[in-house]
Amino acid sequence: MWLADNWKEYEVLDTSNGEKLENWADYTLIRPDPQVIWNTKKENPLWNKPDGHYHRSNKGGGEWEFFGLPAQWSINYTLPMGKTLTFNLKPFNFKHTGLFPEQACNWDWFSKLIYEETGKGKEVNVLNLFAYTGGATLAAAAAGANVTHVDASKGMVAWAKENSVSSGLSDKPIRWLVDDCSKFVEREIRRGHKYDAIIMDPPSYGRGPKGETWKLEESLHPFIKLCMQILSDDPLFFLINSYTTGLSPSVLTYMLKTELYPVIKNKKAKSPADLNVSASEIGLPVKDNNLILPCGASGRYER
Repeated sequence: MWLADNWKEYEVLDTSNGEKLENWADYTLIRPDPQVIWNTKKENPLWNKPDGHYHRSNKGGGEWEFFGLPAQWSINYTLPMGKTLTFNLKPFNFKHTGLFPEQACNWDWFSKLIYEETGKGKEVNVLNLFAYTGGATLAAAAAGANVTHVDASKGMVAWAKENSVSSGLSDKPIRWLVDDCSKFVEREIRRGHKYDAIIMDPPSYGRGPKGETWKLEESLHPFIKLCMQILSDDPLFFLINSYTTGLSPSVLTYMLKTELYPVIKNKKAKSPADLNVSASEIGLPVKDNNLILPCGASGRYER
């Protein structure tokens, strides 16, 4: 399992009965987590005095209950090369705060690759699809990449821009695009544009502006195939994130190896099995018991 264990301002304190108790900088939240199917004793006193608690409704959705939580606050994360990112957090619909802390394990991984490559004087063009509030975008830009950030939500792209300003990255070469990811990739194919790295964090389920349906199990493989047409011949990396519980890391490995092999001009790879692809669950340490909370899976290709 790949762990996001380098946080200084975030931690999972405990988990029980479908919920997790978290510290976000100066504030403690209780939020639902579908992975927490156990009902262990809640011994941490902060269970009884959170700053915010998201209550799941039996009818779907839910609502926040606040106990002094501000409308917005910030949290910092330092990358391996010493660059610090600042994220503006806001409690909003369906339990979210605007950041997935477990993704820090991926930020660490690809930011090192970018930093080493740009340190050799090479340009790295990164495409971040379903880019949300920009965690991966900022990590890539801070490491020296040119980044194209694409998300269908105007509000999320505006939030990502705010995070770039707070992180001191507003002058970095980032293209901010409000667009449907599939349609954007199709246009990039027609334009003949290529990228050295692709990051994608697709939803389990979603609908496009014209009623198009996205269901990860049905849509992911065709979308990966589509993205191969805008990937350079010798890409630096490819990253897929999945929060769909039925999609195992082995499935991500199989799809990446199968679709990357015809694209990558690597004489050392005699078959898809030879490609440097790995996949794993990702997780967060739980402070009170030293166990690991699983938080989805990621598949990685590395040159």
